[in-house]
Amino acid sequence: MNEPRKAKIERKTRETAIALELNLDGEGQTEIKTPFGFFDHMIAAMAKHALFDLRLRAGGDVHIDAHHTVEDVGIALGLALAQALGDKRGIARFGSAVTPMDEAVARAVVDLSGRPFLVYKVEIPERNQWEFDVNLLKEFFAALAANARITLHLKLEYGENYHHCSEAVMKAAGRALRSACERDPRVKDVPSTKGSLG
Repeated sequence: MNEPRKAKIERKTRETAIALELNLDGEGQTEIKTPFGFFDHMIAAMAKHALFDLRLRAGGDVHIDAHHTVEDVGIALGLALAQALGDKRGIARFGSAVTPMDEAVARAVVDLSGRPFLVYKVEIPERNQWEFDVNLLKEFFAALAANARITLHLKLEYGENYHHCSEAVMKAAGRALRSACERDPRVKDVPSTKGSLG
């Protein structure tokens, strides 16, 4: 039996303090505490649908704004993902998903390529009703993609409610990551013609 792919990241700067534990071969169990309840809910939704076990504690200079904390959570999760994947032998590498959340539908496509890139085509309406600045989800995903060294495409196809739109995007990302990270018994080496996904 293959060993679980796990990572532990502790990251402290003048702006934030983050402790994170990740198990790619989990059951979607989460323990998440940041200063932002909505963001906790979004991260939990993504991890649940990725089947990642995730423990996360994050604090930051929220008296300034939420940006540093949200971005640094993305950095830490990206570093943990890269660490847990190791040399990427035997993985599926690619993943995609389309998920609905009531009236909203989102699409995610991921390549665990070693080439960091984010395409983010998400425009969420009802700005005057937001409890959390959902524009920061782009900063989260940009940091995640850069530090995990993955290519990630996210698109909100349509939707009206900001909560539903955001959650559809997070769930799609989780499902796509789950597919890409899964071990494929027919892949005996690194799934690349180059022989590496560095």
